[in-house]
Amino acid sequence: MGLIVINAVLVGLETYPSFYEPYQDWFYFADQMLLWVFTLEIVLRIVVEKNWYHFFRDKWNVFDFILIISGHLIVGAHFLTVFRVLRVLRVLRAVSLIPSLRRLVEALLLTIPSMGNIVILLGIVFYIFAVMGTVLFRDVSPEFFGSIHLTMLTLFQVVTLDSWATVVMYPIMEELPWAWVYFVTFILVGTFIVLNLFVGVIVNKVEKADEALERKDQVQQKTDLELEIRELKAEIRQLSQLIRDNRR
Repeated sequence: MGLIVINAVLVGLETYPSFYEPYQDWFYFADQMLLWVFTLEIVLRIVVEKNWYHFFRDKWNVFDFILIISGHLIVGAHFLTVFRVLRVLRVLRAVSLIPSLRRLVEALLLTIPSMGNIVILLGIVFYIFAVMGTVLFRDVSPEFFGSIHLTMLTLFQVVTLDSWATVVMYPIMEELPWAWVYFVTFILVGTFIVLNLFVGVIVNKVEKADEALERKDQVQQKTDLELEIRELKAEIRQLSQLIRDNRR
């Protein structure tokens, strides 16, 4: 975990040209050393498995393995800016190392299938208001409502409540005083209803997914315990057989 933090700090320092450019070789050397330490860790984790392919049964192990492999490809092409940027993805390994983060990510992934209907509803609301806004305000504010795609971007700004009144609504109201009806209605529908519904479903699904993951962990612990008990019984039988053989 400490090495992951160091890796993140180094990648961040590279964004300061005055600090990075005089020490490019040192940064590259440190990056390679960290990558090889991470690689050694993965190799050791594979070696200690009874059967090496069991390592890949855990999706988090596969995630770590892919990050390391991609890291070697990125280092091999370190002179390309896009590959240098992608090195920051190694910080994601912190997710696989911290159990609480791992559980949260797994719970969030389980909520994705149930979000389809809400996404469709949100898309319909955006499209309806985008068409209305383009027709109503195209001549008054072409920079915000000149076309469907510009209106979509404007509505995205409005739904995030980012300077929507001072930058978007008030300039339009100087020519169309009734324009507030459109914006207030969209905020009520888009932000306070649809997005809150989105958040509510996520929270509900995360709670259920977390409960399911806890039950899964309990089942796994029970299975592991039963396996240990069977192994202990087998060892006891072997010891008993050895004792009987020695007495003979």
